Amino acid sequence: MPRYSYFHYYFNMHDSKLLHPITGKKIYFIGIKGSGMCALAELFHKAGAIVSGSDTEEIFYTDSILKQLGVKYKEGFSESNLDDNYDFVIHSAAYNRETNPDIQEAVKRNLLIMEYTEALGAYSKNMRSCGIAGVHGKTTTTGITGTLLKEMDLSVSVLAGSAISNFDGRSTFVLGTDYFIAETCEYKRHFLSFFPDIIIITSIEPDHLDYFKDYDDIFDAFLSYTEKLPEDGVLIYCKDDKGANLLGDTVAKKRKDIKLVPYGIEAKGLFKIENIKQSSGITEFNIAGIKNKLSLQIPGVHNVLNSAASIAAAVHINSSITGSSIEEVLKKESANIVAGLKNYKGSKRRSELLGTACNITFMDDYAHHPTAIETTLSGIKSFFPGKRIILDFMSHTYSRTHALMEEFSNSFGNADIVIINKIYASAREKNSNFGDLNRIFFDKIAENHDKVFYYHEPDDADDFIKKELKDGDLFITMGAGDNWKLGIKLYKYYKQLESPEKTRGRAEN
Repeated sequence: MPRYSYFHYYFNMHDSKLLHPITGKKIYFIGIKGSGMCALAELFHKAGAIVSGSDTEEIFYTDSILKQLGVKYKEGFSESNLDDNYDFVIHSAAYNRETNPDIQEAVKRNLLIMEYTEALGAYSKNMRSCGIAGVHGKTTTTGITGTLLKEMDLSVSVLAGSAISNFDGRSTFVLGTDYFIAETCEYKRHFLSFFPDIIIITSIEPDHLDYFKDYDDIFDAFLSYTEKLPEDGVLIYCKDDKGANLLGDTVAKKRKDIKLVPYGIEAKGLFKIENIKQSSGITEFNIAGIKNKLSLQIPGVHNVLNSAASIAAAVHINSSITGSSIEEVLKKESANIVAGLKNYKGSKRRSELLGTACNITFMDDYAHHPTAIETTLSGIKSFFPGKRIILDFMSHTYSRTHALMEEFSNSFGNADIVIINKIYASAREKNSNFGDLNRIFFDKIAENHDKVFYYHEPDDADDFIKKELKDGDLFITMGAGDNWKLGIKLYKYYKQLESPEKTRGRAEN
């Protein structure tokens, strides 16, 4: 039996310690530029593994992270990329051995091969771990949780799905191995490879409908994830989210052996949110278990919810490591919690402030689900009162766009001008069953918004946007596609206009 098949069997059927210790292991990452893959490569690199890999020639924000780390990778896939000198090959779920030449070569060479989620699971299995999941909010929640634990100076390792400012612009940080905290994904039930002692569920809604049949199917996946909690495990869930709340109620009936911790405005107990106040540049709030007022420098009530989840997780992890009660930890660490939240600067592509130029604010955000779009725009509107919002949006996957068309059409109300780009196709599907979905999507958005414009490629909108942008505006690129490049391009253009040479030239004319 080829070792590729054997490893998948071995991993699923036995206690795997193949990644421990990881120091000195030579590991090759296929699809190393993907957010999760880059984060795992970074974690393993910091833990002492010898990491290299390959990916497409397309430039991603992860290119700079890998280069800063000194991780070498090949541009483009080819059977010539690999030799026999690897302990493991880890590949992104976006690639498979039927079509990817690097994986095909690894199979030929009889190398041990893992998918990303299996490698993450294998790493989590040998230490106490916390898995952070949800249709929205998991990256920010992971980032805030890590930031709080960093303030508490605990022996933990954290892996997020995007670069976190408070992790020195990296996707991970490593202070020790007493606890491992990771962002875990529901797509194709990938999070079932993870071995959690604590789970956070931020939200459950219909999504990834190219894989899940319907809402019940995705709910069942999250329920299966909670069943992986051991006796005395902890489920932290959002009381304000309909799906997460139903999950909490369902688990309460099925699992009397685990601890349920609700958080949110509707929650009772230590992590109830109170007194939310949003104003220019700051969001303030309280939670029941801490006397001090808490504040955030990132916009939106949704991030207040993410903060409450992070506090609950950090406190329970602290309690597990130190042996102190939850109440003792909240009292002892209240100053660190206040400082951690106040100092949290956000993550890559999550309400990311690119900068201000010519008194125009430039932002980028990853929101690609209707609920996330609506809550993010609402938060930005409150955080930057009085600013006109011009949005460039690129939808991600034909299946999501088609299935949630009605929801999308109602999610852009807080944007003053909406620019729609072509749908960003996923490698896992083709537009063979949806007709002219770009046109259908634009027409649907236009039914509920009177200033909607279509530019197929993001760069096609460049001249239009420059004519529209005015002093005091906020321009934001949004979506899981590649339109973020347009925001950076425009910011650099306006920043150049601010330079002394340009200013002097305008004055002389």
